[in-house]
Formats: sequence, structure tokens, C-alpha cells
Amino acid sequence: MARTLTDQVIIITGASSGIGAATALMCAEAGMDIVLSARRADRLEKVEQEIKQRGRQAISVVGDVTDDGISQRMLDTAQAKFGRFDVVFSNAGYGFESSVADMDMGKLRQIFEVNFFASLDLIQTAARSLINEKRPGHLLMCSSCLAKFTLPYYSAYSATKAAQNHMCRAMSLELRAHNIKVSSVHPITTTTEFFDVSNKLSGKETKSNVPDHASSMFVQSPETVARAVVKCLRKPCPEVWTSHIVRSVAGVMTAFPRFFDFVVRKQAKM
Repeated sequence: MARTLTDQVIIITGASSGIGAATALMCAEAGMDIVLSARRADRLEKVEQEIKQRGRQAISVVGDVTDDGISQRMLDTAQAKFGRFDVVFSNAGYGFESSVADMDMGKLRQIFEVNFFASLDLIQTAARSLINEKRPGHLLMCSSCLAKFTLPYYSAYSATKAAQNHMCRAMSLELRAHNIKVSSVHPITTTTEFFDVSNKLSGKETKSNVPDHASSMFVQSPETVARAVVKCLRKPCPEVWTSHIVRSVAGVMTAFPRFFDFVVRKQAKM
């Protein structure tokens, strides 16, 4: 039986644009109230107003996910405004391109701080709160299809997403006795600011919300991911995939790594 989401409270990071903003709006349409978090206050204010136009409440916590104490600040904000939280969606993250041999270790540590450690800190802090209060809940991390296989020059991003996926899978089992659901979300190429930011961090001049080599068959909108997240909130599952084809491909690539290498070399013309 599908769960009702009416009057539940969700915390979303990276909520000023892309998947985070789209999920916030769809959660509002499903009857949820939202705690938004991101670095850009002006963008958060716009999302807040759109949520309120949908008849739900929203409040923003401005800051970077790596700021000291921000995870607890989000939970405290939810408690002060709504009296509780029910769902946490750790969505903030970014990527960059680099070969492993040329990778700057400082950049590698930083992407793990944002994508993995900050994400885990929020989910871990939320889990402890729910356990202490003996309340059910649902915790989600926005991983990626690249958690299951990597691509040349995206190994750093892929590694952070694989780490998220493994933590979610373990927590899903560990928290079962506490009636706390844990899910990892695995989008494919999504039309967000991701590739624009990635290109900038990688020293590229071009601006694009999708890579040049991406087939339109494997490109989706943020709303597609948001719908999948809301569906998972209603009927929790361990992993959320937005493409059955890519999910199947991930399984084949894992089982047959030489075939994976052959396909990727042909696609990337390496």
C-alpha cells in the first residue's frame, strides 16, 4: 500500500536548482512541507515562493553542506518550524573531469568532502535523531548511475557516488529494525547545471547542461528524477533508477568488464 505524504516534512540539500528544486516542488504538490538548503539565498527564496504558491510551507537554511554544524542546523530548523522531519534527501554534489594520473589530490579530497562526507554526515545525524526519538523516517542520497560503473575522466565523481551507494545499502539493512528506510537515487544524464559547473572546474571554456557525446535517449529532465523520488517516498525501495535500460546496462558492464571497456573506447573514440 502506498504511503501518504500529506503533511510530512522533507529536508532537501542542493535545493536551489536542478534535481533538488524539482523534487522540492513535486514534494509540495504531494502535500509535503520542505526545509530547503543550498548556498544561493536568492535562488532558495524563489523556490520557497513556488512551494507556497502550491499551498505548502517552506523554510531555507543557507550555507554550504561542508559548513560546520549545518546538518544539525537543518534538523533544528525543521524541528523549530514544523515540529519534526520525516524525510531527508541529501542531493547536493558536483563533478569535474580529470584523468587519474593527472588528478589534483586537493580537488579529489574536496569532492569527497562535498559529495560523500557531507552527505553522510547529514544522513547519519538524521538517523541518530530518528532512533533517539523512536520515529520512522526515510533517508535518501542522490547517487548516480555512475555508482555502478565509471567513465574515463569521471573517476572522482564516480567514486564518490559509489561510496554513497554502498553506505545507503548498508544503512538500509542496519536501520530496518528502527523502521527507517534508506534509498540511493541513481539518475542518468540530467539537464541541470552539473556539466556547466564541471566544465568550469575542469578548465573548459564551453557551457552546456549536457555533454556533447550524450545521446538524447539517455538524457532526462530534473522533473523525471523528482517523480521517481516521490514515487519512492510513497513506496520505499533500496535503489531508485530513472532508466531501466541503464540499470540493465550497469549490471552487464559489472559482469563483463572487458565488454564495458570495448564499448566505452568505441563511444569515446579512445
